[in-house]
Amino acid sequence: MRIAVDIDDTLNILDRVGRAGAYIERNHLPFRLKDPSSHAFCEVYDWGTEDVLKFIREGGITAFTDAEARRGARETLAAWRAEGHEVFILTARTKEWFGNPEKLSRDWLEKRRIPYDGLAAEIPFGEKGKYCAEHGVSILVDDSVSACLDAQARGVRAVLAVGRHNAARAHEVAYGGANWRQIDAAVRRIIGQASV
Repeated sequence: MRIAVDIDDTLNILDRVGRAGAYIERNHLPFRLKDPSSHAFCEVYDWGTEDVLKFIREGGITAFTDAEARRGARETLAAWRAEGHEVFILTARTKEWFGNPEKLSRDWLEKRRIPYDGLAAEIPFGEKGKYCAEHGVSILVDDSVSACLDAQARGVRAVLAVGRHNAARAHEVAYGGANWRQIDAAVRRIIGQASV
């Protein structure tokens, strides 16, 4: 079975508040905390896209390159592959923010020894379901509710990586998990249903 997995807030833990807050304080900028639970840098503080891009260019990229892998992610993906499943990494990371999003993502995955079979970057949240349907992916694991709903609408099973930013909408996705043990259990339920 082919399983697609997102990176940011799914395989890793991003510290948006701390990283951006330190930058704002260090540069004496007037921005204030807006939504500490947001999974988008543009919504965490009351700043605009250009301000965020400047932050990324001035070292904020380390929020992504230094992000810790979530506990159990590497072991879970390794187990899936050992069982004969193909694991594809799908990320919405764009050239505008990351320069070379595939290389940056590949470097992060390899540094943390996270196993995978393929990688695709610049897949917008609203098109991950389409990508999965067109590439024979049976399961999408992602923290974006919209990506999961789009996948479900296209016949791809979705597992929501539940966090503070999406917990209120978790009930909209058929499967979910707040940690990789729960995500693995959800994926295994889907695999079990498919083999019946």
